[in-house]
Amino acid sequence: MARFLMNAMLASGGYPWTVLRVEDRKAYLAGLEQASVGMDVKLFAQFLAERVKWSSEQAGR
Repeated sequence: MARFLMNAMLASGGYPWTVLRVEDRKAYLAGLEQASVGMDVKLFAQFLAERVKWSSEQAGR
């Protein structure tokens, strides 16, 4: 549900639907862990920014 809401928010801002690939699971979970346990969202935000950029490139934007 959280990823759906994230994509709904990104789409409402004009960004393409962002795919979180299975091979990115380790980095995704590490970012979530650091954000929730360590109270540091930097790694998670960087991960999402990279995925949004990749999705934009795939969409030809």
